Amino acid sequence: MELALPVIMALILICGLLRKTDIVQAFCEGAEENLRTAVSLCPMLILLLTAVGMFTDSGAADAFSGLFSPLFRMLGIPHECCTLMLIRPISGSGSLAVLESLLSKISPDSFAARTACVIMGSTETTLYTIAAYCTAAKEKPCPQMFIASFAADLTGFILAPLVTRLFFA
Repeated sequence: MELALPVIMALILICGLLRKTDIVQAFCEGAEENLRTAVSLCPMLILLLTAVGMFTDSGAADAFSGLFSPLFRMLGIPHECCTLMLIRPISGSGSLAVLESLLSKISPDSFAARTACVIMGSTETTLYTIAAYCTAAKEKPCPQMFIASFAADLTGFILAPLVTRLFFA
């Protein structure tokens, strides 16, 4: 396993030499293109990070958690996971901070903590991913992207307590 990266790098160099490709030039062109993509993503990332900060700091996340808590309880989702479920589709770092806060307040071996960890592992930062992909591809997102992505997240949210009970009960 330690040799995997050096072997891959050697294979790339060998393939480049066999194809008589200017490896340094190809690397520089790829790096330049990736740098342009990263710069074009910055405005969208700043917008998303600002929106997440405003959503959590304003208390809106807690208000929505309280509003949806009865529905989550009916689905068997611990109320401690409500804020995580609201933040997760928007921000990976925000949801990680929510998870860290949750794990510092309750036992990591509790049902709620384990469910939160399953939620983190089985869902995606939907809005961030769509924004990053569409910005990089220079495409406008279509409604089907949002529907499919949120359906996948919703499935992860609903199945997380079931999986937690199945494997940790």
